[in-house]
Amino acid sequence: MQTPASFEYERATSVEGAVVSLQKLGSEARIIAGGHSLLPMMKLRLANPEYLIDINDLAELSYIREEGDEIRIGALTRHVDLLKSELLAERFPLFRDAETVIADPVVRNRGTIGGSLCQADAAEDLSAVCSAAKAKAVIRGADGERVVGMEDFHIGPYMTAVGAGELLTEIRLPLRPGAGSAHEKVERRAGDWAIAAASAALWIDGTIAEVGIALSAVGLTTIHLSRAEDLLRGQTPSDDLFAQAGEIASTDCSPGADGRGPIDYKRHLADVLTRRALRRAAARALNQEA
Repeated sequence: MQTPASFEYERATSVEGAVVSLQKLGSEARIIAGGHSLLPMMKLRLANPEYLIDINDLAELSYIREEGDEIRIGALTRHVDLLKSELLAERFPLFRDAETVIADPVVRNRGTIGGSLCQADAAEDLSAVCSAAKAKAVIRGADGERVVGMEDFHIGPYMTAVGAGELLTEIRLPLRPGAGSAHEKVERRAGDWAIAAASAALWIDGTIAEVGIALSAVGLTTIHLSRAEDLLRGQTPSDDLFAQAGEIASTDCSPGADGRGPIDYKRHLADVLTRRALRRAAARALNQEA
């Protein structure tokens, strides 16, 4: 039987209390919410934290709301709430696209957006979704809050900008006119990790005013396609333009061969899925698709 190493357990009653405990316990403490990423790693002894701080009682970190020119999502918001949110479906439909193909109902009912982002698994869907949406992460520590863009949030495989003694509390999505977004994924079976996935967001005002594109499962980290974004910015949407972006995606990703497929196949998927995501995002931005 696979069992984790022994650990101490604490149930947080406030965000401030959780931060104090993290500061006191140091780098050997881990936050647990849904636990669908952390607990399997602990059972395999790939993660051996000495302390677990359970934040499931922190209802103040579970919300999806519009504030000013942003949508704000609490880090404890469950996948199922992201899936059902009409606000996100209207403003950032790529969230619903992704949530319909993430895992299964058991995981979606307990797993959280904060846990997904902090796991920093390269095959995880929401990291690409948030990168494409130009999201920012709010990180709280003893000295207050700091806000980090997604391009700086994931700093390596299973590594994020959340330091020892800090807690991810919120994700902020900027609202701009002319928005459209989409997420495309290929998997071996429903709910599986992606063989490859692509997220795209476009903000169109005649031409493409802003763009975000990111890939999952085709590199050691989430792939932020900055070169393709530079190509599209200021251009008129077209299939030819999106085909060029797909070619860049194929070139700029760095997949490895494994049981899910060879490298050439994954590069091909990166190309095709990027084109598809961009076409759907553009159609939604131009109100051509519900």
